[in-house]
Amino acid sequence: MKNAYIWIGGIALVLASATDVLAVVGRHIGVPLRGSIELVQAFILVAGGIALIIATHAGSHARVHILADRMSPPWKARVERVAAALSALLICAFLAGGLWIAADLWGSQEVSELLHLPYRVLRIICNVCLLLVLLAWLRKVLGRERP
Repeated sequence: MKNAYIWIGGIALVLASATDVLAVVGRHIGVPLRGSIELVQAFILVAGGIALIIATHAGSHARVHILADRMSPPWKARVERVAAALSALLICAFLAGGLWIAADLWGSQEVSELLHLPYRVLRIICNVCLLLVLLAWLRKVLGRERP
């Protein structure tokens, strides 16, 4: 599954870069790529969401070890579990906000300005990524995975 995440996120990142390169080249030769910013934003949403999922599962988020490295192993484990719980709480708040906005605007025909990309789909992608990140943090809180 991790390889699938890496491929999906990598492809989205390459597509974002390629779209931006084509937009810059197009501007210089007089053939602008209309809606390139909307495409780049959609691709970055996918790439960023996948990156959050992978980083959370791998435990590779940026962390400060000044205090934790000086604690005994049992206290260090407790502090890491509390940090995982606080992280889960933060992601839960983000997910609640994302679901609230999605539910509030679900019936609207909200689309991007030039390409008419449906924001509903982008919100679903964002909320699914947040849900997967939340589940990864909860696994660490419950001790099924080392924080």
